[in-house]
Amino acid sequence: MIRKTGRQSIVDEIRGMSLLGILLANMLFFQYGMWGLEELSLFDLSRADSIAHTLLKILIEGSFMPIFAFLFGYGMLKMMEGLEAKGAKFRRVLVRRAVMLALLGLAHSLLLWEGDILMFYGFMSLFLLLFLKRKAKTVLIWGIVLLTLLSLGGIGATDSASSTLIDKSKSEPYVQKSVEVYQNGSYSDILHFRNNEEPPLEANKVLLVFIALLVPLLTAPMFLFGMYAARKGWFHEAQTKRSFYAKWAVIFLIAGLIMKSLKYIWPHFILSGVGEISGMTILAIGYLMGFGWLLSLGKAASLRKGFEAVGRLSLTNYLMQTVICTTLFYGYGLGWFGKLGILAGIGIGIAVYIVQWLGSALYLKRFRIGPVESLLRMGTYWSWKGKLKQRPSQTGADMKV
Repeated sequence: MIRKTGRQSIVDEIRGMSLLGILLANMLFFQYGMWGLEELSLFDLSRADSIAHTLLKILIEGSFMPIFAFLFGYGMLKMMEGLEAKGAKFRRVLVRRAVMLALLGLAHSLLLWEGDILMFYGFMSLFLLLFLKRKAKTVLIWGIVLLTLLSLGGIGATDSASSTLIDKSKSEPYVQKSVEVYQNGSYSDILHFRNNEEPPLEANKVLLVFIALLVPLLTAPMFLFGMYAARKGWFHEAQTKRSFYAKWAVIFLIAGLIMKSLKYIWPHFILSGVGEISGMTILAIGYLMGFGWLLSLGKAASLRKGFEAVGRLSLTNYLMQTVICTTLFYGYGLGWFGKLGILAGIGIGIAVYIVQWLGSALYLKRFRIGPVESLLRMGTYWSWKGKLKQRPSQTGADMKV
């Protein structure tokens, strides 16, 4: 018996909702740059902006991108099930998809913005191939073990990993130069600065290589938890799982918020670093369960349709957020880089998301799939139509049945 593997709208709705959190977190990078965030004192933030920054760090930053990782793992396993049901060689298809994601990410990071995640997702896809055929329990254990080991690495840490790698003597001059270039520079000026200016990193190459190897493991638990959730059908017939969502939402939201707050309430506590690392993942799971509970109620159908539309066009919307925000903040657009403050950035982020929410719903009334999603499918299935090619043997078998 072939298991039905149809698309689950609640997953698209959660993906669409999480894109708002991702955008709000990324607004800090669009406004101040990757290194400017470590030198916010140079931007004369108001008291209200400082409070907003702390709230973003606790409530948003590091806890919405993991939701995307979770849903990526979830979707990858469901995609494998769908390919298997059609008799396709799923590993070959998924490797092509990984290559396409990596190429899209490379173009995104080189041409538009250094904060890309697509290239990383492409590489992580190859790692996840090791777990696709494993039992659900095995995947869960691996996820828990990796999260535990990574969290223990935060014992005694009082600063973020990025701040410990920064050469303070180079940081302020670099940020000041970046403000001038990003506010007033042309596209070619900004492109040259981003791809050629040496960042203010410590010269310890061995440590940098170690960090580069460690980064994939930092997000691996959520990818694996997503695969586990797909195996267990967490979002299948969601209306029957309301008590499940509600119970775990309360537990994980409270635990995650407490753990992420430790760094700000008790900064020198030896376990504050552990709380920050593990709290990101725990809070992300809490948000997932909370979204699941809200959506399982079946209310506000038109609102949910909008979130679903954003989620179905998530790849296009993610890249469009870069196009819109770099145009607003960089010199070849309005040049608002470093000028507006964090509260204003939050407002702009919400406004951009509302436009995408409305635009995605309108787009899907005329088209079935987004432009970037269509390009990804063409590369994944090696077909201009973006569909899996049916082999003659498969067609014949279907006719016999």
